[in-house]
Amino acid sequence: MPKKRKADNAEDEIIEEVNSENTGDNAQDSSTDEGNDERISGECCEQCCEYMEKIKELQLELEEEHDKYIRLAAEYDNYRKRTQKEKEALYTDVKGETIAQLLPVYDNLERALAQNCSDEAFYKGIEMTMAQLMEIFTKLGLSAIPALGEKFDASVHNAVMQVEDTDAEENTVVEELQKGFKLGDKVIRYSMVTVAK
Repeated sequence: MPKKRKADNAEDEIIEEVNSENTGDNAQDSSTDEGNDERISGECCEQCCEYMEKIKELQLELEEEHDKYIRLAAEYDNYRKRTQKEKEALYTDVKGETIAQLLPVYDNLERALAQNCSDEAFYKGIEMTMAQLMEIFTKLGLSAIPALGEKFDASVHNAVMQVEDTDAEENTVVEELQKGFKLGDKVIRYSMVTVAK
């Protein structure tokens, strides 16, 4: 225990000496401290200005990088949307072309159903085949273009003849020679029609 007290006393003595030296030095150096303070504050201002300029430069760089990032993100989003639209358009085009290849089959089945047939089973088979084909067309989104009795519309009808008909209004479809079809808004095949004069 006495050794610890001696160590504590020695530390206290050293602290007192340092404090008395500092107060003595402070009294003597008060005039020089004021000059040092001005010099130090001047240096601090210069460093602060340098740091502020550096901060401004870094902020500008950050804004430029952020702007580049925003532009890149927008370009990628536009690319993604454009490729999605192209993909959908390609799918619709391929589907339309495939359906267009099947329309002659539809025409032949329609002609077969228009003929008189003595074999009931054969006729029933053609009806079932036609119904199945129409069901497939409906599932694919294909719809028939209305023609008979409608006003002639060049965007969906193809007039191959004009006839005088007193019972029908002018520019009205009086006969449908070949049925037209649309896939959504896209015309796959125009309706071939006869129009009243």
